[in-house]
Amino acid sequence: QVQLVESGGGSVQAGGSLRLSCAASGYSISSNCMGWFRQAPGKEREGVAGIYTGSGSTYYADSVKGRFTISQDNAKNTVYLQMNSLKPEDTAMYYCAATLRCRGIFYSDLINPRTYGYWGQGTQVTVST
Repeated sequence: QVQLVESGGGSVQAGGSLRLSCAASGYSISSNCMGWFRQAPGKEREGVAGIYTGSGSTYYADSVKGRFTISQDNAKNTVYLQMNSLKPEDTAMYYCAATLRCRGIFYSDLINPRTYGYWGQGTQVTVST
């Protein structure tokens, strides 16, 4: 049974940083695709960052490029999202996602929610002015 557990969310002032973690069980992050998504109240789920862990290739939404970094630790079976220079518009519930069907997808599909079949429960990020 695949389980994804996010942690690291919280409240921070604009300009601050947070690091989110996504610990996987029942699933090896090695040579698979994983992504981070977010959803603000009243808005659709938005892809933030994705990674193909086999090569370390990454893809980011334009809104976070240069501020967020997705990374992996295969030994800990965990994917991270380092978020710097946070803005109030980054406020949302952040979700981790994983898939076993990674081969042949386009890089942009790394932040397409349809790519993923497994989701965590989310962790809240609130950025104040």
